[in-house]
Amino acid sequence: MNKKTIMNDPYDHNQPLTAGHTHANAPLDEAGSEFVQNTTTEFRQVAASSAKPCNHKSPCDCQSSANAPIAASHENIVENLIDEAVVRAVFPNDLKRREFIGRVGKGAAAAMIASAMPLGNMKSWAAESVKHSDIEKKDLSIGFIPITCATPIIMAEPMGFYAKHGLNAKVRRASGWAMVRDWGINKEVDAAHMLSPMPLSISLGAGSPQVPYLMPAIENVNGQAITLANKHKGVKGPKDMKGFRFCVPFEYSMHNYLLRYYLAEGGIDPDKDVQIRVVPPPEMVANLKAGNVDGYLAPDPFNQRAVYEKCGFLFKLTKEIWPGHPCCAFAISQEFASTNPNTYKALFKSIVDATYYSSDPANRKEIAKAIAPKNYLNQPVTVIEQVLTGRYLDGLGNIKNEPDRIDYDPMPWQSMAKWILSQMVRWGQIGPEVNFDAVAKKVYLEADCADMIDTLGYKQKKASYDDFSIMGKPFTPKDPLGYAKSFEITRV
Repeated sequence: MNKKTIMNDPYDHNQPLTAGHTHANAPLDEAGSEFVQNTTTEFRQVAASSAKPCNHKSPCDCQSSANAPIAASHENIVENLIDEAVVRAVFPNDLKRREFIGRVGKGAAAAMIASAMPLGNMKSWAAESVKHSDIEKKDLSIGFIPITCATPIIMAEPMGFYAKHGLNAKVRRASGWAMVRDWGINKEVDAAHMLSPMPLSISLGAGSPQVPYLMPAIENVNGQAITLANKHKGVKGPKDMKGFRFCVPFEYSMHNYLLRYYLAEGGIDPDKDVQIRVVPPPEMVANLKAGNVDGYLAPDPFNQRAVYEKCGFLFKLTKEIWPGHPCCAFAISQEFASTNPNTYKALFKSIVDATYYSSDPANRKEIAKAIAPKNYLNQPVTVIEQVLTGRYLDGLGNIKNEPDRIDYDPMPWQSMAKWILSQMVRWGQIGPEVNFDAVAKKVYLEADCADMIDTLGYKQKKASYDDFSIMGKPFTPKDPLGYAKSFEITRV
């Protein structure tokens, strides 16, 4: 009860969550020493899977780098991969692309496109390494929020991925997404860890000044959860949540859209039957513990933190709503990328490289140690390990083993952008006149990321992402507006 008077209630308009507010009496980020001791014993037997070759082409400090395969005829392989990537970009529809290539042949297809597009320059940009002396700006500041979604962007500093590509990049911690957005718009940072809808909303001027933004790479997929207060352990589904007060980390977030989607599919109108407010992730556990909210859909480690603090339980992982959904991303302004092309390329390489390293389960415990310190996530290593390895306590007395609880895949599929835009339209954040195709292509750099993955010697985890379903309902990338209108609960 005392905490209710101390804590800032996000539903009390007399206690607004201002940008400079710090919540001096919120619980510390570190879990208590007793918890650490108990969980260390409990999870001591959990071992990472056996190491795999890192596939880095240049010398690195990876334990298995000496055994990494060396590709033959590297230049020819890269050129062929880029040819294929361009054909994919011109013909994103698999059936039409196959029909076209079947009629004229793959080589002729690339040649026809090359007659109208500077393929030579594109191949040079993707395949040639950047000389460190040509990097326009080596000292970089990158904004981030202290959550496990930001793992590639964070770990790239202490684990040397930025330095490997010629950069002296430092990550700068923010308390909330509005702060990260404003840093980016006001050029207080050079690049940022953003929620995957944010480059779209900023480029459209939705909720902020309009600034052209690029999203060259996704950081993580999955990795979020609906967490409820312990008093709600009897809840079975959305209908039991009527009247609840929820919080999400930002209006333009997968958290907001997935929570709304889940509730609406269960017949609960997220604007009429419940309350949803924005609360910075580091403040969510404190508000749950104080009784200010009934639950939240949030990133980790703050779902696990609720279990650690014994004030909440994991009701549902978001991968159960949309398996493989995007969450956070690497974002950069179009102005910075065009003004500093070599810096941008080196940073892009660093992020994709770090993302693939993060995706290997064998590296997760090493990464947990690297990102746990106070200047990064400010959490005990055991807390981060449970999230990254997928072996965790759920708050209901169970030990869960979900290896895909969080994963890391850099591909910014444009179909994902169209789904996000459809939800912005569905809930009235933007108008239905938005050009879904044009915005998705301009912001989500799908072809560029595919080229970068190939250039670094990795393989795409999926050949395409045109067909997916959320809670059993297929998404139609060809008609995102029709999709937004198709729901029983919609604002279109």
